[in-house]
Amino acid sequence: MDGGGVHGVKFDESAVDRLLSVTPADVEPAPALSFARNVFIPLTTACRYTCTYCTYYDPPGQASLMSPEEIRRTVRMGADAGCTEALFTFGDDPDDRYTQIHEQLTEWGHESIHSYLHEACEIALEEGLLPHSNPGDQTRAQMATVADVNASMGVMLETTADVQVHGGSRAKSPEQRLNTIRVAGELGVPFTTGILVGIGETWRDRAESLLAIRTLHEQYGHVQEVLVQNVVPNERWRNDPVPVETMRRAVAMARVALPETVSIQVPPNLSPVRELLDCGVDDLGGVSPVTDDYINPDYAWPALAELRDIADEAGVPLDERLPVYERYVDDGWLSSTIETAINAESKAGERFRDVMRN
Repeated sequence: MDGGGVHGVKFDESAVDRLLSVTPADVEPAPALSFARNVFIPLTTACRYTCTYCTYYDPPGQASLMSPEEIRRTVRMGADAGCTEALFTFGDDPDDRYTQIHEQLTEWGHESIHSYLHEACEIALEEGLLPHSNPGDQTRAQMATVADVNASMGVMLETTADVQVHGGSRAKSPEQRLNTIRVAGELGVPFTTGILVGIGETWRDRAESLLAIRTLHEQYGHVQEVLVQNVVPNERWRNDPVPVETMRRAVAMARVALPETVSIQVPPNLSPVRELLDCGVDDLGGVSPVTDDYINPDYAWPALAELRDIADEAGVPLDERLPVYERYVDDGWLSSTIETAINAESKAGERFRDVMRN
């Protein structure tokens, strides 16, 4: 078999050809659907990248940091609504590009955004939520700073291709994304990643991206779920929506590419979920009953009742899960801080254990 790979991640070239032939008819519907109940906390809308499809970042001078008091109010609201996950997100290395973010961090006694993220995760744990952080590209030192206070972490690979929408003086690097996934494996962090469909990548690019994820997971065993996410029209992205048939084929490709233990997720506020369920989807991601999707603010989260309707229509059960999949809890992947939170004799601990039992 011919060797192949991308950006230093090696895989069998014949596997690419196999994935390029996959259709929805090659997969079976999942026997159940899962979701996590979360509260979305955009620590800052600053980002060093300026991807042309993204509405999340604000220009320098307009972005700010959530204060510790704002974080506490938000996570407390989520805990009161029965959430288990505090989803922390911010743009890549915002303190590198935005002077006012760097100055604010210094004023609050932090040398970096990751130091502040650690404090934010501690606040979430104090209020009874399990942190899941998605802070973009990370070095080993950055991730190590916050790994002990996160139940899981994530970054979207998006694509291994060098696409035009990532171009310019501040281009997003597939190699850096892959290295972040690799670092998570080296540090033993349960991890979420995924591909973004419709940003100029080819079908071969999609296959290679999925195989790169699979290769890293085979090495470390840390990838708990993979998103197949369609880029959606917004104020900065006026392209036509991704066709349903493209999404169906991409989801089926992901299901064939990845081990059965790795969940395939589609975001229910962005994707035509009902038309994808027979293609191997088994997870609907984190859904918030109290906060917006701040990355895609034009697309509201579905209510829990709608998720139940989706599952009922598919004839499968809908199971709530924690931000970390149960096998990682059982297999000792978690830090003592997160284990203590899950096992605590408290209302939050009981809620975590109830979710795992159901």
